Amino acid sequence: MKIIDKIALILVIIGAINWGLVGVFDFNLVEMIFGDMTIIARIVYALVGISGLWAIKLLFDHD
Repeated sequence: MKIIDKIALILVIIGAINWGLVGVFDFNLVEMIFGDMTIIARIVYALVGISGLWAIKLLFDHD
């Protein structure tokens, strides 16, 4: 697995954990750490979203 694939997978996992916390406990870890929609929080959300799109590619990789 390439390093970019591992980074994308880690970010997808972080995003999934955050959504799980939001769904179960109404607690947004990203907002707690970086603030409510600050530029850093928006960057984190964007990176997680891009990583989710990248992870689609991982489904079809047969290396």
